[in-house]
Amino acid sequence: MSSSRPDKAAVQSKDYSEAIGGEGRQPVLQQRRYREAAESGRRLGLLRQGATYLMLIGLSLVMLLPFLWMVSTALKPHASVFSIPPEWFPRPWVWRNFVDALTFLGHPVHLYAWNTIVISVLGVAGVLISSSLVAFGFARLEFPGRDTLFVIVLGTMMLPPAVMMVPKFILFRELGWLDTFKPLIVPFWFGAPFHIFLLRQFFLSIPKDLDDAARIDGASSFQIYWHIILPLSKPALATVAIFAFVYHWNDLLEPLIFLSSQENWTLALFLASFQGYMLVPRWNLLMAASTVLVLPLLVLFFFAQRLFIGGITITGMKG
Repeated sequence: MSSSRPDKAAVQSKDYSEAIGGEGRQPVLQQRRYREAAESGRRLGLLRQGATYLMLIGLSLVMLLPFLWMVSTALKPHASVFSIPPEWFPRPWVWRNFVDALTFLGHPVHLYAWNTIVISVLGVAGVLISSSLVAFGFARLEFPGRDTLFVIVLGTMMLPPAVMMVPKFILFRELGWLDTFKPLIVPFWFGAPFHIFLLRQFFLSIPKDLDDAARIDGASSFQIYWHIILPLSKPALATVAIFAFVYHWNDLLEPLIFLSSQENWTLALFLASFQGYMLVPRWNLLMAASTVLVLPLLVLFFFAQRLFIGGITITGMKG
């Protein structure tokens, strides 16, 4: 009898320890499963991120192909431009193409560059001042018919530029502005619909409490515009400035119509002349000149890309 009691006690102790051990292992198993699930999710996230990066890199390369081909052609000899199979890496590299392109037929490229800079800078200044003023009125001021006028302004964006070219030519001819820079600058001092829309969307995202506080302090509408709205709108203004500068820098149609004297040419007209003055176009020289002309735009975007992307992102936040 005495020997059976210890055996029974030992069995009970063993059963209790096993029960305790089973309950203790359950949190461990749950933690292990949680870690495995977390690791699996992390790996899946890394795979998705890697696939996204690969897709973006592939799309970037596709978008860069024309630019890379332009630079490659700019460094090729004339005989190798249309070689089969195509050569992405010229042999040899002809750096002389850039000099020949900028001295083509004795054209005063420095004068064309100055004309383009004057038109671009004055056009950008006009767009920034006029479009921001109009956008301020549509976004921050209350007056009858405001929304209707804004819809009309947006409606003018649907008119193709070519449709308006003949009336503009007749108007500028009657004003005596042909063969001057005025047709390329003055219209942009009266606002541009797209830029008005872009700035209005940004101005709407600025709290109106700032306007109310300024009016309590005795500020006028123009003071609110100048001292409050504009300093807070640098990303949107930078975006508009980049859009406007690229438009004026690359514009070919309007200078071709309104400018006739060679001393008033822009760089876009200079590029177009490569095909007109040569029986056999020198594509390597044309690509060299194009590479030089696109460099200012690349530099501008490189230094202003943060403001540009921020302006594009914020302008769509509020309608």
